[in-house]
Amino acid sequence: MSLELFSLTGKTALITGSSRGLGRAFAEGLAAAGASVILNGTNAQRLETAQNEMSATRMKVKTSLFDVTDEAAIKSAFHEFDQTGTEIDILINNAGIQFRKPMLELDTADWQRVIDTNLTSAFMIGREAAKRMVKRGHGKIVNIGSLTSELARATVAPYTVAKGGIKMLTKAMAAEWAEQGLQANAIGPGYMLTDMNEALTSDPKFDAWVKGRTPARRWGKPEELIGTAIYLCSDASNYVNGQIIYADGGMISVL
Repeated sequence: MSLELFSLTGKTALITGSSRGLGRAFAEGLAAAGASVILNGTNAQRLETAQNEMSATRMKVKTSLFDVTDEAAIKSAFHEFDQTGTEIDILINNAGIQFRKPMLELDTADWQRVIDTNLTSAFMIGREAAKRMVKRGHGKIVNIGSLTSELARATVAPYTVAKGGIKMLTKAMAAEWAEQGLQANAIGPGYMLTDMNEALTSDPKFDAWVKGRTPARRWGKPEELIGTAIYLCSDASNYVNGQIIYADGGMISVL
């Protein structure tokens, strides 16, 4: 078997929420595998910094500034891709937020904000990407789920529901688009060392719980998701569809 199966040379990948955190790790990993990457976010300065840092290492990188919850902005971004001849071969739906509050105290607006950012955005962006991919007869969509795609935890109900939805959205995408040559899969990260989890990593009690609950006895590192992402974005996974791969140090496998 040739390792060319895992090459992303000549492919263009759009990664949402990619100026930092897991998205940035995915962007750097796919670029190292040969892809041209398009960074996305809503903070122009962070995007520019990420682009400059990646370009300095000779990675092929551009940016696309739009809000993943704004349908008009999404359609405008894809129209611009069309106008410039930019074909999105790979989409990683990574953008997401967290909001912690018991359900009895949870406002509907906060619930909806998390659902819109973490789930509805993946549908809207996935739909626009797939419209183009179907016409070309190929494409890879990777949605970023979570341990909460499978298991619930108190105080994060909207996040749990959104990530459970990501798992089923992925299966729905495969059901509708596999015949047209698309593969839609998901990654379910465990507890990772990211900015979004900074409050948790600095909490001694929670830190001890994660390390005690995870068979690997540690938090995951963003770069440890890159191999899974490259596999799902490459020809190596051409007959893999509608699946979610948990990269979690074994947490979901044990009581």
